[in-house]
This record gives sequence, C-alpha cells and structure tokens, in this order.
Amino acid sequence: MYSLLLVVIYIAFIGLGLPDSLLGSGWPVMHVYFDVPVSFMGIVSMIIAAGSVVSGLFSDKFVAKFGTRTITLASTLLTAAAMMGFSFATEFWMLLLLAVPYGLGAGGIDAALNNFVALHYASKHMSWLHCFWGVGAIVSPFVMGYALANSVWNDGFFIVGCIQLGIVALLILTLPIWKKYKSVDTDKHKKIGIKNVLKIKGVPFVLIGFFCYCATEATAMYWASTYFVEAKGFDAEKAANLASLFYIGITSGRILSGFISDKLGDRKLILAGSSVLICGIILLAIPVNAEAVPISAFVVIGFGCAPIFPSIIHSAPHNFGEENSGAVIGLQMACAYTGTTFMPPLFGLLGNLTTFAVLPLYLAFFVILTVIMTELTFRAAKRNR
Repeated sequence: MYSLLLVVIYIAFIGLGLPDSLLGSGWPVMHVYFDVPVSFMGIVSMIIAAGSVVSGLFSDKFVAKFGTRTITLASTLLTAAAMMGFSFATEFWMLLLLAVPYGLGAGGIDAALNNFVALHYASKHMSWLHCFWGVGAIVSPFVMGYALANSVWNDGFFIVGCIQLGIVALLILTLPIWKKYKSVDTDKHKKIGIKNVLKIKGVPFVLIGFFCYCATEATAMYWASTYFVEAKGFDAEKAANLASLFYIGITSGRILSGFISDKLGDRKLILAGSSVLICGIILLAIPVNAEAVPISAFVVIGFGCAPIFPSIIHSAPHNFGEENSGAVIGLQMACAYTGTTFMPPLFGLLGNLTTFAVLPLYLAFFVILTVIMTELTFRAAKRNR
C-alpha cells in the first residue's frame, strides 16, 4: 500500500506538470486565434498564479478538514475541467474565467501533496516527486506540437484534459489506500493561522529564501531563449529548441539527487545545489563566442536548481514541527507562485532598459539571497529545537 500510494502521488504530480508549459507552447497560435496581443498571455498566467496563491494560503485549513486525498482529487478535477474548458474556448474572456479553477486546482495539488510527502516519505521521494513534475512539463510542449501539426491548438488542451480525467479516475479508484493516513492528516494539522505561523522563528527567512529560489528558477526557465538570441546571437528557431536544456538539467538532477538525498540531508543538498547553480551562472557569464558554453551553462543551472525546491519543502516538518508543516508549506507555495509570477517580468523590464546580458547578475543576486536565507532558517530552527 505504501509503495502503491507513492506511485499514485507521482502520477498526480505528472498531471500537475502537464498544463504548466502547455499555454506557453500554444500561445503563438492562440493569441492570433483570439485576436489579442501576444503580451496578453501575462494576464492569463497572473490569474492562474493568483488562484494558486489563494489555494496555497488556505490549503492547510482544507486538508485539516477534508484530508489530503479529497483535496488532491478535487484539485485534479478542477485542473481537468479547466483544460477541457480551454479546449472549447472561443473568446479570450473564457480563458480568463477558466484560469481561476486551473490556478486553484494547481495550487491545491502542489501544497497538499508536498506536505504529505514531507511528512510521510524520505527526502529522496520528494526529489523524485518533483522530477515527475518535470516529466509532465517536458511532455506537454510535444503534445501541443502534435496538436498543431495535425489539427488545431484546442486539441492540445483536450488531450491533456483527457489525461487529467484519467488521473481523476485513478484517484477515485485508489481512495481506499489513503485511509491509513486520513486520521493522521487531520491530527497532525494545527490550525494556527498565518499571523502565528509568521511568528515561528525561521519562517520569515524560509519564505524569503523560497521566493528568491523560485524567482531564480522561473527567470532562467522563461528567459533562456531570449538570452540566447539577444546576448549570444543565436537564431530564434535554434534558441527555442535550446530552451528545453533547463528542463533536461533540472529533471535529470532530481533523479540523481534522489539517490543521495537521504545521505546528505536537506541542508547539505541545498548548499550543494546552490554551488552548482553558481558555477552554471559563472559559465553563462563568460564572454566567449563558443556556442557550447552558454548551452552547457543552462544545463548546469538546471542541474543546480534540481535539489533546492524539494529540499526546502521536505525540511519544513523537521524545522518547524509536523503540526505546523502544513501551514508553513502552504505559505511557501504562495511565495513560490508570487516569485514565479512577478520576478521574470521584472527581469524583462530590466533587460529592455539595459541589456538581456545582465541575466547572470540577476540570477546570482537571487541565488545568494536564497543561500543566506535558508542558512538563517536552519540556524533558527536548530535553536527552536
């Protein structure tokens, strides 16, 4: 049952990753269909992020009341409904409405399952959990590519919606295997409120650190292609293909970190990942014409990012107590979505005002803050214990 439940959780996280890069993959065609400027994707993505922030903030209360299995099922159903809705949308305002359940569902799955795995499974399983998110994020552009090549963009969302509905069916069939953890879910959740969570020593540090890490990851992810074109002189088609390098690095890194996470522990993994990440940033900043250097740099950056997100999440029960972890992780997810929503556009503004070649400096600033804040977190948590 223990292993079967873990497989179900992994599949649910593949479902979480599938829609994440689908909108971006289809938007070059979608914005023409809806007759809106290309920049309007930002409106859709911000509504999705806002929904995810809201569900992250309230996830602890809902999990305490209904249990992880119910929240996971309901949230997956929301994202499936949103994907199916996207596939039938004929007006831009429909996308805006459908972005609400998509964001709420994605945030609910993220917060609930992250806390559940942090409480009940070893660190390696947290790394592999986020590896499966990467699998979903890598697959969805190919789904959209297939849809565009053989039909229309709508079919990309329809296919992902069908996959999501299949995951919903799987979750319904496997509801009985969660029974062992249902009472534990409610017993280990302590309704302490956001203000009281922020009073726990170390929590403000981890929230700032998590915000900074997610700003780093999202900025590298979203601006890779533009950096290749604007700073390194690659042609646009080649740069678009090279954007997958970051996903390859982060997914392969999470597979590897799963094998060593239990030996090193969360704190050392964060430091090790940050060190590799800094090396990748330095490699990216080297002013050479050889194409292999920036190409290798994005793989190394992704590889360095790999253990940081899972390790920060997994350390929450140990640092702040199992009874507080749900509330802490919910706030962490809210900070994550805030960082991924606002910091990449801020870099875009900075790049337009100066040059996109400042990407390494921008990334380095947030990585250094991440290391400082997570170290302060672990030191404060040690004093708490």
